[in-house]
Amino acid sequence: MDETEDLAAARAMRRAMLGDEYVDRQTAEPNPVLAEFQDHLTSMAWGVWAREGALSPRDRSLLVLAMTAALGRMEEFALHAGAQAQTGVTDDELDELLFQIAAYCGAPAGVAAKRALLAVRAERDAGEA
Repeated sequence: MDETEDLAAARAMRRAMLGDEYVDRQTAEPNPVLAEFQDHLTSMAWGVWAREGALSPRDRSLLVLAMTAALGRMEEFALHAGAQAQTGVTDDELDELLFQIAAYCGAPAGVAAKRALLAVRAERDAGEA
């Protein structure tokens, strides 16, 4: 996929939220079809983060966290929970989000999200020690 202004903005937002190390690992694909697939995903998923609109990165993060939990995508939930320092979401907000997830998505989704969040926090806290 050719570099467009929208794709460049999506790539920059992805790096800002998830960090260079993660993005570099994900985009190091030598296969041209899979590299194009990465660009497609970046444009689609991160393009909505980079667009103008009434939602802040914090708002978008909370929505992504709720939706990934609702869908049972705990790997993505953990990835986005780990980016909270860049998005402005607080620990208290993530704790409260667990109640919303459990109420609207069911107890199993809430419990799975809690487990993923605890693992993210344990990794973060170990890195700070």
